[in-house]
Amino acid sequence: MTLFRRHPVLASLFALALMLTLFFAGRFVAQVIYWSDPARQEQQVEGWMTLRYVARSWQLAPRDLYEAAGLPAPVRGSAMTLEQLAEDRGIPLSQLIAEIEASILHLRAAPTGAPSGNGASAP
Repeated sequence: MTLFRRHPVLASLFALALMLTLFFAGRFVAQVIYWSDPARQEQQVEGWMTLRYVARSWQLAPRDLYEAAGLPAPVRGSAMTLEQLAEDRGIPLSQLIAEIEASILHLRAAPTGAPSGNGASAP
């Protein structure tokens, strides 16, 4: 207790840093456990999912899946389910899911690090 009495601000800041570290470490471990479950890998695309969830399930970058599916990137804090996206676009959910599944196949087939079709060829 002498450390806290001698340096109360420093000890308080250290305690705060320790609590934040434990919080973020706990979140990290929880996400690793959640996404390591084989039941979460390559899940069938369903209407309740967000596009980010689909991307994580299929181990794709969310940004790449949004671009490949031709959907606008979400506004921070307003993730929409696939049902909501289909409703906003005025198309049936089954059509949106088919487009997303086609995008997944396209992204999976593309070699990683491939050029984005700018016409340049490697020497």
